[in-house]
Amino acid sequence: MDPLITFLQSRLSRPLPGERSQLKMAPEPVDGGAQRNMSPPNDADPSSVLVLLFPNNEQRWELVLTLRSSHINHGGQISFPGGRAEPGEEAPQTALREAREEIGIEPEAVTVIGHLSDLYVAYSNNRVTPVVGFQEVRPKFHINPDEVEEVFAVELDSLIRKKNLTVEDWNLRSHTYRVPYWDVHEVPLWGATAMMLNELLVLYLEYLNTSTS
Repeated sequence: MDPLITFLQSRLSRPLPGERSQLKMAPEPVDGGAQRNMSPPNDADPSSVLVLLFPNNEQRWELVLTLRSSHINHGGQISFPGGRAEPGEEAPQTALREAREEIGIEPEAVTVIGHLSDLYVAYSNNRVTPVVGFQEVRPKFHINPDEVEEVFAVELDSLIRKKNLTVEDWNLRSHTYRVPYWDVHEVPLWGATAMMLNELLVLYLEYLNTSTS
């Protein structure tokens, strides 16, 4: 098994960076806007997303992302494939089912190795579990246009380069927020997806530091 996957499989079973790493990519209010609520209420809907890794032709690890169709919730934004759980589903089942429905990934093609910390998304009242999995070859995608406009992949290494990380002031819900995002697509990679992704990148940097020490 690839050294990164072996590392992640072990690391995901131990205490995770969690909220500390997530908040580094959270929009910050500048002029009195609401601080992000990180505590899910009891009626929050359980949801999960698939954080899918695969090696490219140069044996560098890439991450699968989608651009959501404009007419659905969080439309026009970059996200992981995923959605709300059906009754009786565990988080990996939800993530794999949604990935098949949205981008045609067959569940049996994915090896699940663990999950990142949950993240509460107040806007949709979802408690999201990021499920981490990998494939040994590039996935074959079949897009469901009702949910996904585009599927693409980015190298993990591109996300740890400072030149790809940008911070701007945006107007969100009538307030100004300082928004960090990755400039790796024509649409900014920000918000809840960026917060979940940053925890993975913290672990990736741990791996890089371990492998070079």
